[in-house]
Amino acid sequence: MAVQPLVSVGSRDPGEDPASIFDALPSSHRARFRAEYDAALDAAHDRARLKQMQALLRQWRLRAIAYARPDYEEAVQDAVEGRTEMFTRYTPPEWEGRV
Repeated sequence: MAVQPLVSVGSRDPGEDPASIFDALPSSHRARFRAEYDAALDAAHDRARLKQMQALLRQWRLRAIAYARPDYEEAVQDAVEGRTEMFTRYTPPEWEGRV
């Protein structure tokens, strides 16, 4: 049996290109992205609000990467339903007794 290489996150990273982000998103999130993108695009005509467009593209880029992760929806359901045993907890040794 041959071992298959893991797909790196970089190969699923759409960058900050709006068309690539749109393509990387699951269909259930595309309408919301398109609506937010169109609103930010209209606002970007004012140079003072151009950073709003950049922030939106960064946020949706990270969302597209997250949505592409295996078991993403299951992890969200675990969080919503308070199933914390699924999460790894780490407390740095120097924090013991402080948290």
